[in-house]
Amino acid sequence: MNSTRPLLLVSLALGALALGGCGKSEPSASGSAAAPSAPAAAATPAPAANAFPGMEADLQRTLKEQASFYHFKTPADLAKDTQGLTWEDGSDEAEFADPAAKKGGTLNEYIPDFPGTFRTMGPDASASFRQFILDYVAPAFTAPNPNLPGREMPQLATSWAFDPAHKTVYFRLDPAARWSDGVPFTTDDVVFTWYYYRSPLINDPWMNDFYAKTYDGITIYDAHTFSVTLKDLRPDSIDRAGNINPYPKHFFKDFGPDWVKTYNWRICPTLGAYTILEEDIKRPSSITLTHVKDWWAENRRFMRGRFNPDRIHLAVIRDPDKAFEAFVRGDLDIFPLQNPQLWYGKLPDNHPSVTSGFTVKARFYNQIPPPNFALWLNEAMPLLGNRDVRLGIHHATNFALVCQQYFRGDATIQKTTADGYGWDINPAVTPRPFDPAKARAYFAKAGFTTQGPDGVLVDKDGHRLSFTITTTYKRYTDVLVILKQEALKAGLEYNIEVLDETTGWQKTQQKKHEITLAALSRSVEMYPRYWEMYSGENAYDVPYLPDGSPNPARKIKPNTNNFSSLAIPELDQLIKQYDKTETMEQVKILAAKIEQIIYDDASWVNGWKLPFYRVGYRPWIKWPKNFDPMQSRDTEEFWTMWIDQDEQKATLEAKAAGRSLPVQILSYDHYRQP
Repeated sequence: MNSTRPLLLVSLALGALALGGCGKSEPSASGSAAAPSAPAAAATPAPAANAFPGMEADLQRTLKEQASFYHFKTPADLAKDTQGLTWEDGSDEAEFADPAAKKGGTLNEYIPDFPGTFRTMGPDASASFRQFILDYVAPAFTAPNPNLPGREMPQLATSWAFDPAHKTVYFRLDPAARWSDGVPFTTDDVVFTWYYYRSPLINDPWMNDFYAKTYDGITIYDAHTFSVTLKDLRPDSIDRAGNINPYPKHFFKDFGPDWVKTYNWRICPTLGAYTILEEDIKRPSSITLTHVKDWWAENRRFMRGRFNPDRIHLAVIRDPDKAFEAFVRGDLDIFPLQNPQLWYGKLPDNHPSVTSGFTVKARFYNQIPPPNFALWLNEAMPLLGNRDVRLGIHHATNFALVCQQYFRGDATIQKTTADGYGWDINPAVTPRPFDPAKARAYFAKAGFTTQGPDGVLVDKDGHRLSFTITTTYKRYTDVLVILKQEALKAGLEYNIEVLDETTGWQKTQQKKHEITLAALSRSVEMYPRYWEMYSGENAYDVPYLPDGSPNPARKIKPNTNNFSSLAIPELDQLIKQYDKTETMEQVKILAAKIEQIIYDDASWVNGWKLPFYRVGYRPWIKWPKNFDPMQSRDTEEFWTMWIDQDEQKATLEAKAAGRSLPVQILSYDHYRQP
C-alpha cells in the first residue's frame, strides 16, 4: 500500500497484512496521505455510457478542459526549470537484496479465496491478491528505501530532482522500461495514469479525491521526462510525487463507463516482475504468477537480487487451519507463523517437521508502525457516547493479560494510536491500566451502580452494562475470551461476535457495531495518518452546526474508516493543520496534540503490538544476510528470498529416505530495538 491508497483492514489470511497489512491492508503507503475532507471533482462529471466518446477522445477532451493541470513543454524548458537543482539517483546507498541470489524454481504459497477481479482499481480491487500483482511487485517512479527512512530509491525513474520553492519533483524515466507485453513505457502512460486516477469512471471516490486534492499538475517534457507539482509542501513531498504505480494507456483503449465489468478479468500488462498467463488461471483452485521473460529491470539497482522464483503458485485454501496442515505436509513452501498458537502451539520447536530439519522457523525483528489493533468504541451507539462509560471500559479491558497469556509475553500494549514512527508521539500519553475498581467508579458516574445476579452492572432503569465486540479475526477469539472474563470483574459484559471478513468489515464500515476489534494496515510512512480514522467529516455528512456544536440532524457517513464515529471540532482543526504541515518539527508538535485529544476522548482502547514477524519455510528457501529490509512487514513485501534448487532436491531425497537435516530455529536481530 503506497501513499496513494486508503488504509485497509488488516487481513489474517496471509502473513502480508497480518503482521502489520490491502488491504491490505494489508496495505501500502509512504506518506501521511490522509484522504481530504470532502470529495473533490477530479474531472468533469462522467458522461452517460451512450454518450461516452471512447477513451482516447475523452482523454483529449480532459487534457483540453484541464489545461491548467496537464502541461506540455520541451527539453529546453526542462533545462531552465531545473537549473540549480540537484539530481539524485540513490547510487550512494547500499542495496538490501543479494545480487548473487539464484534464479528459478516455483514457490508454493496460498491465498484464502480466488480473487474476485484482476482489476487493481475500483470495486472489490483491494483484496489480499492485489499485493501479488500491484502493491508488492509493480514498480513506482521511486519508492521509500526500507533501510533508510526518509530516503527514496530508484525504480522506474533513474533520477529525480526536487524544487521545494515550486513544490515540484522532476523525474527521468528509464528508457529501457517495458510493459510485460513488450510495449515501451513512456510519459504517454504517465499522462494516462493521472487521467485514470482522476476519472470518476473508475468508481473509486477515494482515489478521485486524493488525486484531485494532492496534485496541482503534471508537466511532460519528452517521452521519458516529466514533473509532478504538489498542492502542498510536505516532509515527504518526493515520495508523494514518486511513489505512484502507473498504468498502460494502450491496455485501456476500451476504458469507459462499463470498464469495471469490461476489465474485471482482463490481465493488465505490468512493469513488474510477475504476470498472469491465461493457462495458469485454474478457477477456483489456484492461480500462478510467472516471471516476465527478459524483464527490463532484472539488473537494475535495488531490483537485482529480488523477484527470484520463476513461478509463484498460489493455491486457494479457504480454511487457515487446512492451509497450515498443507504447509506441514509440504504442499506449501512458506507460511506466516505470527500467531502464537502456531509458533508455540501447533508448530513448537519439538515438532517432527522442525526436528527433522524439513521446516525452518525464523523470527525477524523489524522496525515498522504496527497495525493499530484495538477496541474501537462506536460513540454513535447508546451508552458509548458517554465518556465515563468509555473510561470505565479502558480500565475494565485487560490487554496486559492478553499480551502475557495469549502472546506468551512477546507482545506489549500500544502506547498511542501511532506507535512505531521513530519518535515518542506524546510522552504524556500512556495506556490506562486494568483496574476493576477504577472502572466501577467511572461506571457509577454513568449511573451503573447496582450489580445484577450475573455480575453485570445495571442502572436505575435496569439497563445492563453490556456490549458486543464484533471482529473478523477468528484466530483472536481467545483474545476476546480473555477480555470477556476479565471485564466481568469490573461489572462489564462483553459479548463476542466473530464474522467472516466481508460481513464484519461491512458492519464496521457501516458503523453498525458497538465495539470492534480491528486494525488498519500500517504502511511504512514518515509520519502517521489521522484524517481517515478521526476526522468528524469522515464520520458524518454534516458533523457540526455553524457554531461548531454537534449537528443533531447529522447522519452517519458509511464506508469510512472512522470506526468510532468520532467528531470533535478541535480535533478536526488540528488534523487539517497537520495535513498541510511542511516540516517534521510541525508534524511532531501537532501529532502530540492530536494524540492527546484522542486519548482524552477514550474511544480507542489500546491493543497490542509485536516487534517482529515470524515465518516457517523450507530449508531450500534462502535469504540475504540480514533476512529482509528493516521496514519489511512480511516476506513478500520486497521478494528478497530465492530457491536453491540443488538443496531442494537434496532435502526431498533426504525426507523420502527418512534422514534428518540440521534443525534451524533462527532469530534475525540485526534491526532489533532495545
